[in-house]
Amino acid sequence: MAYKQLAPLGRIVGILFLVLGAALITAGIGWFRRRLWGWRLAVVIISTQVLGDVVNCVRGDWLRGGTGVIIAGALLLFLLQPRIRAAFA
Repeated sequence: MAYKQLAPLGRIVGILFLVLGAALITAGIGWFRRRLWGWRLAVVIISTQVLGDVVNCVRGDWLRGGTGVIIAGALLLFLLQPRIRAAFA
């Protein structure tokens, strides 16, 4: 299903996935070094995931969207806890 949706976009999809991979690697490096920018980047990435899952729910894909909202939302709530945030100051 995903292939059928992404194939018409051509090579641009590969470039976008490469950018996504670089952002995830960068966030991981910042996270393990406990840098504030790493925490912020992780929050932005997970927030984007939650937003995408909400869009899936609105479009009627309740199972995937709802599951994604629950999992990514829980991770986002974990990241936003004061004690987790304080570890990156």
